Amino acid sequence: MSDPITLNVGGKLYTTSLSTLTSFPNSMLGAMFSGKMPTKKDSQGNCFIDRDGKVFRYILNFLRTSHLDLPEDFQEMGLLRREADFYQVQPLIEALQEKEVEMSKAEKNAMLNITLNKHVQNIHFTVREAPQIYSLSSSDMEVFNANIFSTSSLFLKLLGSKLFYCFNGNLSSISSYLQDPNHLTLDWVASVDGLPEEEYTKQNLKRLWVGPANKQINSFQVFVEEVLKIALSDGFCVDSSHPHLSDFMNNKIIRLIRYR
Repeated sequence: MSDPITLNVGGKLYTTSLSTLTSFPNSMLGAMFSGKMPTKKDSQGNCFIDRDGKVFRYILNFLRTSHLDLPEDFQEMGLLRREADFYQVQPLIEALQEKEVEMSKAEKNAMLNITLNKHVQNIHFTVREAPQIYSLSSSDMEVFNANIFSTSSLFLKLLGSKLFYCFNGNLSSISSYLQDPNHLTLDWVASVDGLPEEEYTKQNLKRLWVGPANKQINSFQVFVEEVLKIALSDGFCVDSSHPHLSDFMNNKIIRLIRYR
């Protein structure tokens, strides 16, 4: 085996062998490490490549095994494709093309399941009636929860881009709350008459809006209507076999399917 070589790729260090780096001689890496192209060094003497260091692990593993191994929830296909293009590893480029076709087929048929829950909560707050005069008040408030699951991560991204939390005077896209590519949980409240705006922030109460019409969602009926608009425009239709019609009409469970 050849001596190990340490690469600095965009600040991330990788250790491999010369035989691995030259396993595809016609690639840029093959040219760099066979002496056909000059290489740069960092301050520690490691070979330096000014490219994305995070996705380079997948390129290096392909050089080692000639097999594309990606995690199930991999979300950076576009970036990896650009990096493969840069390094000109042709078998990897072809493997990525095949993977994208496979992912596209999987995305065509999809299921969307939404479970809705609501309860009423009594909140207490102060109301300023005059300078230095405050009174204590209380009111019932509707609290909503929606658990959303979809086999299409692209649809959840689309849905997240249309919905916004209103908190602390700002609207923030639900997309920024997406941690699981196939699952999204929403918690929000309806507006309460007489509740001062600062109380929503003080009591950590988020309201929900839908764009681009900037329409506030104060009931499950409005929520269902808006989600249906987005889902139907993306090719989904109501699954008539499930759930029970009464659950659907009462806004408890929504199940949509898409066949393409």
